[in-house]
Amino acid sequence: MTHIRAELAKAIPDMMHNLDQIRNIGIVAHIHHGKTTLSDNLLAAAGMISNELAGKQLYLNFDEQEQARLLTINNADVTIVHEYENRQYLINLIDTPGHVDFGGDVTRAMRAVDGAVVVVCAVEGVMAQTETVLRQALREKVKPVLFINKVDRAIKELKLTSDSMQKRFTTIITEVNELIRRMAPEEFVDQWSVDPRDGSVAFGSGYENWAISVPYMVRTGVKFKDIFDYVSTGRSREIAQKARINDVVFDMVVKHLPTPQAAQRYRIPNIWRGDPASTVGQAMATTDAGGPTTFMVTDITMDPNAGEIATGRLFSGRLQKGMELQVAGAKAKNRVQHVSLFMGPERLMVEEVTAGNIAAVIGLTDAFAGTTMTNSSEMVPFEEIRHVSEPVVTVAIEPKHMGDLPKLIETMRKVGKEDASLKVEINPETGEHLLSGMGELHLEITQFRIVNDYKVEISSSKPIVVYRETVGGPGGPFEGKSPNKHNKFYFEVEALPAAVTQAIKDGEVPQGKSFKDLKTIVAKLHDLGLDREEGRGLTAVEGTNMLVDVTKGIQYLNETMDLIVDAFKEAMNRGPLANEKVYGLKVRLVDAKLHEDSIHRGPAQTIPAARSGIYGAMCLAGRVLLEPFQKVTVNVPQEILSGATRELQRRRGEILDMTSVGDLQTIVAKVPVAEMFGFASDIRSATAGKVLWSTESMGFEVMPSELQTPVVAEVRQRRGLKPEPYDASYYAG
Repeated sequence: MTHIRAELAKAIPDMMHNLDQIRNIGIVAHIHHGKTTLSDNLLAAAGMISNELAGKQLYLNFDEQEQARLLTINNADVTIVHEYENRQYLINLIDTPGHVDFGGDVTRAMRAVDGAVVVVCAVEGVMAQTETVLRQALREKVKPVLFINKVDRAIKELKLTSDSMQKRFTTIITEVNELIRRMAPEEFVDQWSVDPRDGSVAFGSGYENWAISVPYMVRTGVKFKDIFDYVSTGRSREIAQKARINDVVFDMVVKHLPTPQAAQRYRIPNIWRGDPASTVGQAMATTDAGGPTTFMVTDITMDPNAGEIATGRLFSGRLQKGMELQVAGAKAKNRVQHVSLFMGPERLMVEEVTAGNIAAVIGLTDAFAGTTMTNSSEMVPFEEIRHVSEPVVTVAIEPKHMGDLPKLIETMRKVGKEDASLKVEINPETGEHLLSGMGELHLEITQFRIVNDYKVEISSSKPIVVYRETVGGPGGPFEGKSPNKHNKFYFEVEALPAAVTQAIKDGEVPQGKSFKDLKTIVAKLHDLGLDREEGRGLTAVEGTNMLVDVTKGIQYLNETMDLIVDAFKEAMNRGPLANEKVYGLKVRLVDAKLHEDSIHRGPAQTIPAARSGIYGAMCLAGRVLLEPFQKVTVNVPQEILSGATRELQRRRGEILDMTSVGDLQTIVAKVPVAEMFGFASDIRSATAGKVLWSTESMGFEVMPSELQTPVVAEVRQRRGLKPEPYDASYYAG
C-alpha cells in the first residue's frame, strides 16, 4: 500500500457505516474533455499521488494501452476521504471512459453510483458524447453536477476576455440544462438543473490543478477576475494554492449529490422490478446493512495474482469473507474469498463492506457484469443494464498454433466476462471465434489484451460490419407447411412503428414470452401506434421484434405456441436475406391448421413450418438490409476544413451541421460504419494531424439499393451460403 496513507486505510472501514457521510460518484464526459486529469487531482487530495504529478500522471489510466493512447478504456474505481465543514466524507469515485467504443463501461458505472460529475471542455463545449453520458446517467436516475474544465486553454488559446468567457460559460450551462430538462426523470427536472449560484457548477483546469465556484468565491474572497489575471499572466501555480481543485469539486459533490440512503429510495423502483413490500425490497429501499445481501456486479477485472475481481454496488446487507452468495435465481453458491475497496490500481483489504458502498470481491466465479449476487432465495434480479449502442463490428479470431485452441476458448470467455459490451460466439459452421464490439478501436484493444495479457498468439480477419434485416412493406399471409404436411401456419409481417421499436430498445416492453402486466403494456403499445387487438395478442419479444397472435379459437394452438415462439426466435436471430439479425419487425400469426394427434406436431414438425411461414412472408414483403451509422464530430482549424469535409464525403458521409468558435470549425456528419475503417489515419493525413474527432452510434438505416445485392452476396458467401438469397417459393414447401 505504498500510495495509501496508513491513517486513511484505518479510517475508511469505520466511515463506510455512516450513510450520511458517503457519496458514490462517477466522472463522465466526452472523450479528451479531461476526466482522468481531473481524477488525478482528486487523488492528490487523498494523498495517493503527489500534487506535482496530479494532472500529468494519469494515475487511473493504469492499463498499458490507456497510457499509450492517452485515453480511458476501463472504469477505474477509487475511494477517497474528503473533509467538508469539519466532517469527513467517504467518496467512492469511478473514472469512466469517454470514447464511444467504451460506452458500455459508462452505462455499467452509472448503475453503481448515485451522482455524476459531468465534465465539459470550455473550448469545445457540449459535444456528442456529453449528451450520451448524460442520457446514460439520467436513465439510471443518477443526479448530475457540472465541471467546466480547461478554462486555462480558453483564456490562452481563444484569447477570450473575462466577459466573453462568462458568456461562453452561460452557453455551456444552458445547453447542459436543456439536455437535463429533456432527459431527466419527470419528478427531478427542476431539482436537477445545474446553477452556478448554488455551487452545482464549478470551473477550472484539471491540468493546472485549480478550480472555482460561486460559494468558494464567497467563502475565500477569490474572484473570477483574479483567476483570469493569474492564468493570463502565467501564474497558475499561485492560483492552484488559493483555489484547490479537490476542495472545490468535492465540496460540490458533498453538498449537491445524494447520500446512498436518499438515492436508493428513488433509484430502487427504477432499477428493480421486485415487490417493494418484500423483505429484500424494504432492505434495499432503506439501505439496511442488517438485511439480505444484494450486490449488483457492474465490472469484472482479471488480476494475474488474485484472479477474477467482481466490482459493484452493495444495495443492502453486507459482504464478508467466507460468506456464500449465488446469482439471483440460481442454485450454485460462490464463497467470498476477499472483500476490498479499489484504490486505483491497488486494493485495500477490509473485514467487511456494508450497504450503500462500492466493493471489490474475489470468489464470485459465476458473476459477470450485470449479474445480481445475493444470499436471499427470494431476490428478483436487478433490471438488465441497457446499453446505448450495440456491437456493430466483428472480427473472426483463430489461434496461430492449434495447440492454443483450448486456451483461446477460455480467454475469450474471460474477455467476454470482463467487457459486457463485447459479444463472443463460436460459429458452428466455420469453427471461427467471432468477437463483436462497438468499433474498430474496441476490437483492436481487445485483441491486444488477448495477445499480451493472456499470452495467446492469434490471427484475425479484417473487421466485418454487423448488419440487420427488415422488410420494405407488408407481406403475407404466407403458408408454412410442416415436413409431414399435417400442420400449416399462416403469417403476415410488416415493420413495427419506430416508436414501438424504440420502446423495446429502452426496455419499456420486456423481452421474452411471459408478460406480468400485459394490460399496461397493451395501453403503452396503443399509445405508440399499435392496434389494441394486436397488443392483446402479444406473445413474444425477441430483440426489437414482436410476435402477435391474432387467431381466434384454433384447436391445439395453445399446446403448440411454445414451439412457434422458438421458431420466431430462430427466424429473428438469423434472417432469410443474409443470416443477420432481424430489426423492428412485427410478425402476425393469422391462422393455423394443426393435426389432432400431438405426436404429429412436435418440434421437428412445428418449428420448420413456422420458421418457413415467417421467412416466406418476409420475402413477399421485400427484404431490406440495414447498415449501422455513426455520428462523426470533427474539430479542425478553418484553413484545413476542406480536407476534413472531403474525407467525410469520400466515405458516403452526409454533413449534418457546421459551427465555428474562433478559428475552430466543428463538423457533424453521418457516416456508415462500413466506410469508417482506417478513418483515424486518413483524417490525420487530410488535416496534417491538426484534428480532434469522435464518433457516436446512430443506429441502423436502410442501405442504398445499388449496394445491397453485392453486400448480401458477400455476407452469405462468408457464412458458407449460396450468394443469392432464396425467394418465397423455396419456403412454400
